[in-house]
Amino acid sequence: MALEDLKRDLEAVAGQPVADLQAVYDRRSEEPPLGTELVSLLADPQLQKPASWMLRRHLEAGHTLSVSQAKPLFRALSGLQDWETRLQVLQSLSYLPIGKREVKPLEAFLRDCLESENKFVRAWAYHGFHELALQHAQFQAEVDRLLERALEDEAASIKARVRNILKQKLKHQR
Repeated sequence: MALEDLKRDLEAVAGQPVADLQAVYDRRSEEPPLGTELVSLLADPQLQKPASWMLRRHLEAGHTLSVSQAKPLFRALSGLQDWETRLQVLQSLSYLPIGKREVKPLEAFLRDCLESENKFVRAWAYHGFHELALQHAQFQAEVDRLLERALEDEAASIKARVRNILKQKLKHQR
């Protein structure tokens, strides 16, 4: 029943100002199944945008998902079309465990995002590859090449994000 209530709340605020979405989040943020419910709603094209925004907000607030709870998110990646939804998911990757079975769909999603017209999505796709390499070391050499190439070929705004990734990487190596 809680999922249906959440679905109705998100339908009511879809397309509304972020403040309305934040109010729904504030009201529901301490409900134990909220993270998994939001992940399940990513499969619904009408609710992807508000669900992805709220999921990112929930993860940034310190809530976590296990590998099994995050699994449906990785299955939903190929169906995420809206650039804002893709961006929210990309920005959430720092907080998500990436299981072995989720690597292939995530890698395909990230490669697709690197081809996006939207610079924010492209910039955060590089960040996504960095997160993938942090959890699955076999990607590190390729990610290093991707980041180098981005510093040569990408727009200034994307280069700035890549430089932030490289700074993070240096901190992580120390």
